Amino acid sequence: MPTPIPQLPDNTDLVSRIHFSPSDGRIRLDDQRMLLLHASGFGVLRRELIESLGAERARGLLTRMGHNSGAHDAQLAQRLRGRDDTVDAIHVGPQLHMLEGIGKVIPVRTEADVETGHFHGEYIWESSSEAEEHIRIYGIGTEPVCWMQVGYAAGFISRFMGQPILFREVECRGQGAERCRIVGKPVDQWDDAEAELGYLRADQLTGGLSAKAGVAVGSAEWPAPPSPLGSADVVGVSAGFNAACHKIRRVADTRATVLFLGESGVGKEVLAKSLHRISPRAGQPFVAINCAAIPEDLIESELFGVEKGAFTGATHSREGRFERANGGTLFLDEIGALSNTAQGKLLRALQEREIERVGGTRTLKVDVRVIAATNLDLQKAVKDGGFREDLYYRLNVFPVHVPALRDRVEDIPVFMNHFMRKYCDLHGRTAAGFTSRAVDALLGYAWPGNIRELENVIERGVILAPDGGAIDTLHLFSGGERLELDDLTLDAGGKLGRQHRDPPLSGTPPESAQRIRTRVDQLLGGLEAPQSGDHVASLNEIEDVLIDRTVAACKGNLAAAARRLGLTRAQLVYRQKVRGPRKRAQV
Repeated sequence: MPTPIPQLPDNTDLVSRIHFSPSDGRIRLDDQRMLLLHASGFGVLRRELIESLGAERARGLLTRMGHNSGAHDAQLAQRLRGRDDTVDAIHVGPQLHMLEGIGKVIPVRTEADVETGHFHGEYIWESSSEAEEHIRIYGIGTEPVCWMQVGYAAGFISRFMGQPILFREVECRGQGAERCRIVGKPVDQWDDAEAELGYLRADQLTGGLSAKAGVAVGSAEWPAPPSPLGSADVVGVSAGFNAACHKIRRVADTRATVLFLGESGVGKEVLAKSLHRISPRAGQPFVAINCAAIPEDLIESELFGVEKGAFTGATHSREGRFERANGGTLFLDEIGALSNTAQGKLLRALQEREIERVGGTRTLKVDVRVIAATNLDLQKAVKDGGFREDLYYRLNVFPVHVPALRDRVEDIPVFMNHFMRKYCDLHGRTAAGFTSRAVDALLGYAWPGNIRELENVIERGVILAPDGGAIDTLHLFSGGERLELDDLTLDAGGKLGRQHRDPPLSGTPPESAQRIRTRVDQLLGGLEAPQSGDHVASLNEIEDVLIDRTVAACKGNLAAAARRLGLTRAQLVYRQKVRGPRKRAQV
C-alpha cells in the first residue's frame, strides 16, 4: 500500500504574521523586514552574477543567501508552532516558500527526530520562480538551477534540527524535468556531498558545513567538520563569518600587520593560525603569546629575549618570541593588556624591524609578520589614554572583525554536531543527539563566552547525558548560566518551556475575559454612563499609559516589555515611533 503524501497544515498563523505598512515603506514577516521584488529583476541579478562571477561562484552566493533566509524562517517556525508536532513545524518552511512567491511545494516525505538526529525529507517544487527565470534567460541546461531554494531548505532544516542538513536537487525544470524535486539528509549520510558543501563555503579558508575527515565513535564512522578551535580548517556558513574569511584570504599573501577584533572566545587565534597556514610563511614558525598572561616585569624579556646576567636569575641567554618567530608569524593575543612601557618598545620593533635583548648591546634584525588580537575597543582605549595612539595606527593596518556567536546563529548547529561527536570520542560516551528543548536553548542563548562557552557547555552535556540517550537542557545549562531566551524559560528543574502569555480576549476562558472587561471598565471610570463634561480615556491614552508603564516595569528592556504586551519587539518599536508625534501634538 503506497505511503500517503503528508498534507500541509493550515497557514492562518503564518498569514497573520505578514504586515504591509505603506505609510513607512515596510513589509514585515513577524519581526523580520521583507521585500517585494519583481521575478524578472531577480532574473537580471542572477544573470549579472553568473556573467561577472562565473556559474560556480554565483551558485555559491545564491545558495548561501537562501541558507541565511531559511535559518531566519526556522526561528519563526519554532516560535509559532513549537515542537509538539515536529512535522507541522517543519512544514512552515514550505508554506513560507509559497507565501513568499517562490513556488508551490508538495511534501512527499518528512521524517524528523531531533533527539536521534534522524531526518529524511523529500519535496516537489512546482512553478519554481528560480527555475523559470533561469530558463527564460539561458534555456534548458544540464545542471539543476534552483540554487537559492536548495540553500533555503538546508538553512531551515539545519536550524530546526540543530545539526547540518544538506539538500540536493535530484530533478529540475532547468534540466527539462516536469517539476523540481529535492531530497535532504544529514551531511554525514551523503557519500558524495563535497560539491554541494562547496557552495556553502564562501572561501577556501572555511570548511563550510563539513569536511572529509572522519572521527571514529564507538562502532560508527562519523564524518565531522574540522574543529573550529583547532589548527584544521575553520567551519561556518554565516555571512559575517564568511566576510571575515574573505578578508583573511585577501591579506594572507602580503606582509601587512593584521588586527583581529572581537569578543573573547570567537576564535581569533584559530583564524590567526589559518592566516599563517595559507600565507607564504606557512613553512616557518607560528609563535603565540598571550600578553595578558605575562607579568608586566617579564613581558619585555618574553618578547625580546634576555642576555645572561641581565638581572638576578638570568643564568643564561634566552631568545624572545620575536627571535623564535623569525621568518614566520608572531601572534600577540590580548594586546590591549600591554603596559605603556611595553607598548613603546613593541612600537619600535614594528617600525624598525629590529630588537634588542634585555641586558644586551647588539641590535638584531628580525623578519616577523605580526598578527594581533584584542577584545577591547582600542579606539576608546586610545581616547582614555590606556593605549598608545601611534601603536594603534601601526597595528590597525588591516583590521578583521570576527562576529560574536549570537550574530552567526546559522553556525551553531555545525558546532553542536562537531563538539558532541568530538567529546563522545574523547570521553567514550554515546550521546545520540539533542532534545528539542536543548536545540531551542542552544539556538536562543546569547553566548557571552561565544564558541569557547558553547564547546564547554556541550562537553558538559556529553558527560551528563545517559549513554545512548539525548542531551537535554538540564545536562547543558547546569553551570550557573542565566538563560534569557525569547519566548522560552528554564524552570528550576531544568525543563525548557514557553513563557506564559495572556491569550487574546476572543480566545480566553470566560473568567479571564471577565477580568479583562473589569479592568477596561475601571479605566473608563466605572460601569455607569459618564456624566456631561466627564472625560473618558481615549484608546490612544490607554495605549500610551499601558506601553509606558510596561516599559518602565521592565526597566527599559523592550524585548521583555513586548512579550508582556503580546507583541514582537519590532511591533513595540513601531508603536513607539507612531506615538512620538502624537504625544508632541498633545503637548
